[in-house]
Amino acid sequence: MSDLTANIEKMTAHMARFRDGGILNRIGGQDVPGSLGSFDNASPVDESHICTVARGGAEDMDAAAKAAAAAFPTWRDMPTAERKKILIRIAEGIEARAEEIAFCECWDTGQALRFMSKAAIRGAENFRYFADQVGSARDGKQLRSPTLMNLTTRVPIGPVGVITPWNTPFMLSTWKIAPALAAGCTVVHKPAELSPVSARILMEIAEEAGLPPGVWNLVNGYGEEAGRALCEHPDIKALAFVGESRTGSLIQKQGADTLKRVHLELGGKNPVIVFEDADLDRALDAVIFMIYSINGERCTSSSRLLVQDSIKDEFEARLIERVNNIKVGHPLDPETVIGPMIGEEHFAKVTSYFGIAKEDGATVAAGGERVGDKGYFVRPTLFTNAHNKMRIAQEEIFGPVLTSIPFSTEEEALEIANDTAYGLTGYLWTNDLTRALRITDKLEAGMIWVNSENVRHLPTPFGGVKASGIGRDGGDWSFEFYMEQKHVGLALGDHKIPRLGA
Repeated sequence: MSDLTANIEKMTAHMARFRDGGILNRIGGQDVPGSLGSFDNASPVDESHICTVARGGAEDMDAAAKAAAAAFPTWRDMPTAERKKILIRIAEGIEARAEEIAFCECWDTGQALRFMSKAAIRGAENFRYFADQVGSARDGKQLRSPTLMNLTTRVPIGPVGVITPWNTPFMLSTWKIAPALAAGCTVVHKPAELSPVSARILMEIAEEAGLPPGVWNLVNGYGEEAGRALCEHPDIKALAFVGESRTGSLIQKQGADTLKRVHLELGGKNPVIVFEDADLDRALDAVIFMIYSINGERCTSSSRLLVQDSIKDEFEARLIERVNNIKVGHPLDPETVIGPMIGEEHFAKVTSYFGIAKEDGATVAAGGERVGDKGYFVRPTLFTNAHNKMRIAQEEIFGPVLTSIPFSTEEEALEIANDTAYGLTGYLWTNDLTRALRITDKLEAGMIWVNSENVRHLPTPFGGVKASGIGRDGGDWSFEFYMEQKHVGLALGDHKIPRLGA
């Protein structure tokens, strides 16, 4: 039996219960059907039916928000040691079901096993990290003035809404929910309708770990129905969203009437700048990894290659050879690098840029075509002879598609890199330290890696500028979002108080 055949059998066994029973909402510790009925969930691998999913709406969100509000005082006031134990048990539960999570996510999203096999481990790391921060989350400062001893502390903001995307949905759900729970907030989670399976598994793990009913509620559905109701609900005090920029703008508008705090992690059109003095072997590896891993469906992908003209021809030639060797195939095949796009609509969007590139005058140097006639597979693609005014250089394609743009000078590289509506990440390859300092100082991006691919360190801030988002995740930045600052001033003596009307 091949590895692929064995993996398909394991996946089928894991998914059987969803096929037979579907996925329901989970509100206040109870399974609840969707008030708007249900919708079908299909695999992007072969377009086959996975399961039915509860279609939530305003009624479901109202029940979930009220359950979160009712559970909030008990969860907020639970001793930190008990809350920490629950979060650690969630991490342990994730690790125990790592294979199930990976296999189900591959089938549900089309992501390759070589990457999804690490998703559960990273999710567990998120819960362990924030479990360790529970004890200090509410710590503040002592700020003495001539008349007062000023003390600060932080308190959880209340029930929060978490809306997660369909790319690496399990890991990104843990990324948002773990710090919310650690801060003492209760949660209403709406996962992307295209990838509901792993959210249900994560919900089960949390309850098995001892999370009290209502602390974490799960409502499935469409953005314009369930998502909008979550954004508008008055009991929800903050919204954490990962997704594309246009949806982020809508979420901010929908939450405005109830004055919700928002954290928006949005899209990117991220540059990777390669200078002639760089370690070109390592740069090539990083360029390829950051656009062709995770199917190119990642906000931090380096989708614009800015390469110095003196090395452009050689670098692009090596790049073309490598891109043409990348394996496209079944996501449960351990050798596969690129699986199918998430669904038909997104597949149509990604493939539309093959024609747009030609219309703009760029060259399709590799890929630019569909693979097979079943499922949503595309060949990894490279556009060359491009400039930064082309649509392929300005619009977020969100697939395994790279646009190569030449530059001559440091100044030109910076001008091209910053000439975009986005500002999530930037990548720089050079062995000139002073150049690296100059460019990182002027590059308009929330996160920059020098001589490295994206290597996430959990205590560091994660987020972008411009159309790439508002706010930061990670470490204490997460707590700043999920908690309110409180100040108490204690008089040190009988300081003079103005006597009005005396």
